[in-house]
Amino acid sequence: QVQLVESGGGLVEPGGSLTLSCAASGFSLDNYAINWFRQAPGKEREVVSCIRVNDGSRYYADSVMGRFAISRDLAKNTVYLRLSGLKMEDTAVYYCAAELITARRMIAAIHACSFETDYWGQGTQVTVSS
Repeated sequence: QVQLVESGGGLVEPGGSLTLSCAASGFSLDNYAINWFRQAPGKEREVVSCIRVNDGSRYYADSVMGRFAISRDLAKNTVYLRLSGLKMEDTAVYYCAAELITARRMIAAIHACSFETDYWGQGTQVTVSS
């Protein structure tokens, strides 16, 4: 059974840090990219970051550049998103989504990933509040 499970969300004060995990089971991430999206109440879903698991190429949205860091652990079939310098506007449900890397998608992509997705996790809530 193909599954992505996020964990690590929670309540944190402004300026604080969290590490989100996205663990894959039922398939290997070797030929995938992992995209992290977030959706705040009343707002559209936005892409935050992505990583191509095979070569580590990364992308960050401007809003999180320098504050978030994405990484992967091939042995654990897991991708991490380290959130630092958190702001209240980072409050959202964070989702990871797997993207099979194909030639078509990479040709069309203007960043490390195409943001087209094949599998989604259930989401983890991040709340930044004092």
